[in-house]
Amino acid sequence: MQHGEFDIAVVGGGSAGFAAAIKAAELGARVAMAEGGTLGGTCVNVGCIPSKTLIRAAEAQRRRVHHGFQGIPTADGRPNWSTVRSQKDELVAELRQTKYWNVLRAYPSITLFQERATLISGHEFRLASGRTLAAGKIVVTTGASPWAPPIPGLAEAGYLDNASAMALERLPESLIVIGASSVGLELAQMFGRLGVRVTVLEALPRVVPTEDADIGNALADYLRSEGLDVHTDVRVDRVSRGSDGYEVQYHAGSAARTTRAEQLLVATGRRANTAGFGLDTIRVTLGKKGEIAVDEFLQTTNPNVYAAGDVIGDPMFVYVAAYGGALAAENALTGNARRYDLTALPKVTFTDPAVASVGLTEDQARAQGIEALVSKLSLEHVPRALAAHDTRGFIKLVADARTKKIIGAHILAAEAGEMITEPTLAIKLGLTIEDLTSTFHPYLTLSEGIKLAAQAFTKDVGKLSCCAA
Repeated sequence: MQHGEFDIAVVGGGSAGFAAAIKAAELGARVAMAEGGTLGGTCVNVGCIPSKTLIRAAEAQRRRVHHGFQGIPTADGRPNWSTVRSQKDELVAELRQTKYWNVLRAYPSITLFQERATLISGHEFRLASGRTLAAGKIVVTTGASPWAPPIPGLAEAGYLDNASAMALERLPESLIVIGASSVGLELAQMFGRLGVRVTVLEALPRVVPTEDADIGNALADYLRSEGLDVHTDVRVDRVSRGSDGYEVQYHAGSAARTTRAEQLLVATGRRANTAGFGLDTIRVTLGKKGEIAVDEFLQTTNPNVYAAGDVIGDPMFVYVAAYGGALAAENALTGNARRYDLTALPKVTFTDPAVASVGLTEDQARAQGIEALVSKLSLEHVPRALAAHDTRGFIKLVADARTKKIIGAHILAAEAGEMITEPTLAIKLGLTIEDLTSTFHPYLTLSEGIKLAAQAFTKDVGKLSCCAA
């Protein structure tokens, strides 16, 4: 393509942007990348890496007192938040350097412009410095930002989002969290385990509302058992802030209630970053929530512009962004040969116990007219969980009664995220119940629970000896 000095331009330097740039470089293209903010995007800077580091630190704090083993001394004490936060910041800086800056050096055909870019056409963009550059195709990977609902008084009072909550100079005595999906619950439990008194408010009938109902109900009970004050099916009416902190007025059913805390965290979702850089002038259509509308090839309504990652809306996972970025660049450069396919997409919420799921819930299967077989196995039947003295949770598998193929898996367990890959492959490859039960699963592992759950479709696993087929 000869539309200037670059074959392709990538607007945005996060996970999707880097995947797009690397794929384009591998295909021999001359690549321009424009990023006006911090290189690396959400995941490494203010998302996955810092939050999971702090979550593990909070887990270590809790294990000092709650570990379930007799004869092992317990010790309580206030954590040193400043030290914990600094260690998190050091890891973020290290990974930003090694996984982004150093990676760029390995691809001389990628040119980084550390400036904000504005799109002029499907082939041109202008940098903040005034320089205009041309490219054969453009891939937009500008990500998303935290979004807050229009609650009366909220904007005036101010609030924390996930990034500012993890950057607090000191731990608050108390915290209100509005929103009980993944981000809200992960941070709520993390702060609770570090000694903060936490109240969670969720508008929908249960926590992690997009997950299987059994998981949401059970997880809420586990969080309450740790001391979190969890309220679901509420309507937040007003937020105000005084010298002593925040006051949130809400309704639980017909009852009006008020809760107060030193800090307020709003974790009610994210919205695509699509405003202010020219999309409206180059015929790129946006969706109802401001996300870029794309087709099955990640091409926008402007045929020369593609988009990938959080900027195209849900699901906003870093591994989906990286997959989409590479695919968008390949399609832009070589023609629309590959379709964007999110079949068998696993999801993980890093609470403790964690939540992991893939495929259909039993309700979703039946809504699609599928006769569903359901197996639900308590972790009390998994030897690894017994040995670890942690039997919280269960494994729930969903199969098609006609074909016996696995079509869904829903796990609540200490390491659910480490267990979900096998069911993901089972769904992707069309494996059956028998395929799972006839596969060797190492003992003692939590992943053995997948086999046991598959056996539970037809057997009472309580009547099986260890490793019995």
